[in-house]
Amino acid sequence: MRIKEAQRMMKELYYERDKRRGIERTFMWMVEEVGELSEAIMSGDEEKISEEFADLIAWMFSLANVLQVDVEEVFLSKYDWKCPKCRENPCVCPEG
Repeated sequence: MRIKEAQRMMKELYYERDKRRGIERTFMWMVEEVGELSEAIMSGDEEKISEEFADLIAWMFSLANVLQVDVEEVFLSKYDWKCPKCRENPCVCPEG
């Protein structure tokens, strides 16, 4: 599945609800998922970590849909198999 397809799936499932909820509240749901992913990582529960990654990605797509952002397009325009800073693959930027 391509990124575009996954985003379209979230739009078909949730767009009307997300649109009614609005940008700010949809963003807050996504931030809550970041917190849940953090808790799962700290617990070391691999099943919960996987579940929370899926939830976070779903909420990111929902927010992008409300904001009319094509995630695949913007991701590829920024990264396109190269580091956006040093333009190398693999990245050779100093760590820090």
